[in-house]
Amino acid sequence: MHSLLPVLLALATASASPQASAADAKSKVDAVFRDVDRSDSPGCAVGVYRDGQIAYARGYGMANLEWNIGNTPQTVFDIGSVSKQFTAMAIHLLAREGKLSLDDDIRKWVPEIPSYGKTVTLRHLLHHTGGLRDYIELMSLQGTVEEDLSPESDVLEIMARQKAPNFAPGEDYLYCNTGYNLLALVVERASGQSLRDFSEQRIFAPLGMRHTQISDSHTRIIPNRATGYQKEGPGYGIEMSDWEQTGDGSVLTTVEDLFRWNQNFFEPKVGDAKLLAAMQEVGVLNSGKKLDYASALRIGTYRGLTTVSHSGSWAGFRAQLLRFPEQKFAVACLCNDGGISNPSRLSRKVAEVYLGAVMKPEEPASAAKKLATPKYAPSPAELQKLTGAYFGTDSDQLLRVTVAGKGLVAESRSEKLTLVAEAPGKFRAESASADAAEVAFTPVAGGRAVMRITTGDLDDRDTEVFNPVTVASPTAAELAELAGTYVSEELATTWRLVLEDGKLYIRHRGLSKEPLVPTVKDSMSVEGLSLRFRRDGAGKVTGFTLDEGRVKGIGFKKT
Repeated sequence: MHSLLPVLLALATASASPQASAADAKSKVDAVFRDVDRSDSPGCAVGVYRDGQIAYARGYGMANLEWNIGNTPQTVFDIGSVSKQFTAMAIHLLAREGKLSLDDDIRKWVPEIPSYGKTVTLRHLLHHTGGLRDYIELMSLQGTVEEDLSPESDVLEIMARQKAPNFAPGEDYLYCNTGYNLLALVVERASGQSLRDFSEQRIFAPLGMRHTQISDSHTRIIPNRATGYQKEGPGYGIEMSDWEQTGDGSVLTTVEDLFRWNQNFFEPKVGDAKLLAAMQEVGVLNSGKKLDYASALRIGTYRGLTTVSHSGSWAGFRAQLLRFPEQKFAVACLCNDGGISNPSRLSRKVAEVYLGAVMKPEEPASAAKKLATPKYAPSPAELQKLTGAYFGTDSDQLLRVTVAGKGLVAESRSEKLTLVAEAPGKFRAESASADAAEVAFTPVAGGRAVMRITTGDLDDRDTEVFNPVTVASPTAAELAELAGTYVSEELATTWRLVLEDGKLYIRHRGLSKEPLVPTVKDSMSVEGLSLRFRRDGAGKVTGFTLDEGRVKGIGFKKT
């Protein structure tokens, strides 16, 4: 990943001329993208929208390295999941016309989806609260990779085989591409037009988005399209996809066209103020808890200002559209370098150039400074009580906590967190590759403490619970019991688990080549995959249950 330079936050002084202020802002925006403003690497295009105009638009790096074509404001990028808001708009337009209801059962329109006993509505799908398993992860577990040809029909085929959801509808939030792919099919069955044709006729053409389209065919020729890339050794390799699914992605557009879409939220031409307000109504769980996610729009704040945003990531493309509605300001950041993992951060840095004067101050001290000056000195006995292994409830990640000097270290296979005490049971953590985090240990009666790790900034925080566990140390004979061939009806695929040099490996296309790591008894994990083995009454291994991110409880049977 590129090391992106920080941007200066101070705006031009009031005494400077408007021309000088604009030039100063543009130079600061250019500084944000300086690392990718090269003729030997892919890069990005940025669009800055202010008060109904494009205040600045520029491309950085190359759209195509083979033909030496640079990125420009007219370059067409795949915007990944930023596409979802166009699908949401199509659904809301059809709802306003009475052709469907947001509270319709998805099976009214897509009866191919199994019934799990409780109704999954279109509204659930808009808010990612339907509980359906994510088709992208399901297909990846099958062995399908981005470069494979995958027609639209693959989604219904694999979803029809699922025996259970991740959770009951409305009980939880879990980002799910399946929902938006199914919404594209709902648009087609309710309107009689494909999502591509509906969007062109009802959204893109009325807004003058002449360079925007939905690509539903891997053979489609798209003028001015950037190629997606990923870092390979000292250079780059092409990272493109031949998947033909729509609804959850597949919109290709420019930063100039996204200005027209963004402006529609201030001066509606497609829909009206009431419809646009409905698109920005956040989801609500059965418990009454409000989410920060509306209809493919994340409603939040950044440094005290209200934001409406969504990011996208697919193949070698990364994207972000970030709007500050009260300031009538927005930033679009579209990239064709898969190594740029956080276009949201780039967009926020650009926003700071223009809005820094009205934003709340950043945190007064960086995590690094806080780490250098501990606020609390725990005793050796206090630290020792917190040591041991902890297992993440969401990430299935195993962390080992040990004493290091006057603090602690939490280590996984790929990460090392240095923990410095700030108060009893509370630590500040930092690693070489991750943002700073807060770590809190909560005592449990009669046992070791539970660890909670909170990451993110003041406006976008996420907490994961890590429970204390006893790490299993299976013998070679016990690992041999786990080796074998396993079949999943839900994935229609077969995995082989093989024992080599005393380690257990999954042998299946597209999956990690690293060895499985024991966690607790009869459980192993590798790179986000978590396997919990099942035994019969005689203790014989009969299969395992698989969890991975947006997919929970996939069953495998040992043959």
